[in-house]
Amino acid sequence: MHQPAASFSDVEAAAGRIAAHAHRTPVATSATLRRETGADVFFKCENLQKVGAFKARGALNAVLSLDDEAAARGVITHSSGNHGAALAYAAATRGIACTVVMPDHAPQVKIEAVRGYGANIEMCAHSDREVATERLIQQTGATLIHPYNNRHIIAGQGTAALELIEDVGDLDMVIAPIGGGGLMSGTAITTRSMLPEAQLFGAEPHAVDDAYRSLQTGQIQPAVANPATVADGLLTALGELTFATLSWAGVEVIRVAEDDIVAAALFHLHRMKILVEPSGATGLAALRALGDEVRGRRIGIIISGGNTDLRWLPRS
Repeated sequence: MHQPAASFSDVEAAAGRIAAHAHRTPVATSATLRRETGADVFFKCENLQKVGAFKARGALNAVLSLDDEAAARGVITHSSGNHGAALAYAAATRGIACTVVMPDHAPQVKIEAVRGYGANIEMCAHSDREVATERLIQQTGATLIHPYNNRHIIAGQGTAALELIEDVGDLDMVIAPIGGGGLMSGTAITTRSMLPEAQLFGAEPHAVDDAYRSLQTGQIQPAVANPATVADGLLTALGELTFATLSWAGVEVIRVAEDDIVAAALFHLHRMKILVEPSGATGLAALRALGDEVRGRRIGIIISGGNTDLRWLPRS
C-alpha cells in the first residue's frame, strides 16, 4: 500500500517556515484561453518565484529544517539548474556552503544563476551526476539535499498548490509538470487534503515519459537515455518517495508532444506576456491535450519556472 512522503501538516509547516524568504506568487488567467477551451484556467506563476522557479520553496524548507550541526557542514545536490539555483539561494539565506553538481548539457543561463547565488559548481556528464555527488559528500561531509526524493523538498513544493487553492477556491482539476515528481507530489498531497475530489494530472513530454510508464506498470521505470526534448527540467526519473506519493494520490500523466510544448510556451509569451520555460509550459500543453474534457471546468495549473535561454524559440 503506497503512502505519501509527507503530510498536509508538513506542507502547512513549510509554508510558515519559508514565508519570509519566498514570494507568494500571483495567479494569472487568460480570456483568450477561456474562449479556446471553455474552461476557467488559473495559472500559479512560479516563473515569478525567487530564483525563477518553484524549486525555491522546497530548497528553503529543506535548508531551514537542518539542525545546526548538519548546516555547518554545508549542503550539496545534483541539478540541471533550477534546484541548484534554489539550493544555492536557500543556503545563502542561512549563510552556509553549497555545492551543485551540474550536467554538461545544462543551459548556460542556469549555470550562471547557480554561480550567481554563490554556489560552488562541479560539472560532469549527466549519467555521472550521482556518482560525482557521492564522491564530494565523502570529501566534504556536506548534507545531500536531493532535488525531489526528500520529504522536506516535497512538503515545500506543496506550498504552491496551497496558495493557489487558498487564492482561487474550488477546482475540478490541478495540473503540474512532472520530472522527478517533487512538485507533483507536493501538489498531490495538498490537493488531496484541500480538494479531495479534484482530478490530478502530471504533464510530461512524450520524449521522456518514464513517469507515465512507471504509474502504468506500477514500478519505477528508468529515465530515457539521451532524450531529445526542449523540456530540459523534466529529464529525471521518479524517486521512491515521489513514486509512492503519486501512486497513492491517483495521479494521471498526460504526455505532450514537443511542438505542443513550444506552442504553449509561445502562448504564455505572446498572449499572457509572461516568460515560461518549456518545462513549465507542459501544463498548458496537457490542458489542451485533454480537449473537450476541460470544458466548463475550473482548472489550476502550476507553471514551474521561467529560466530559459530561448534556444527553443522558433526562428521565423
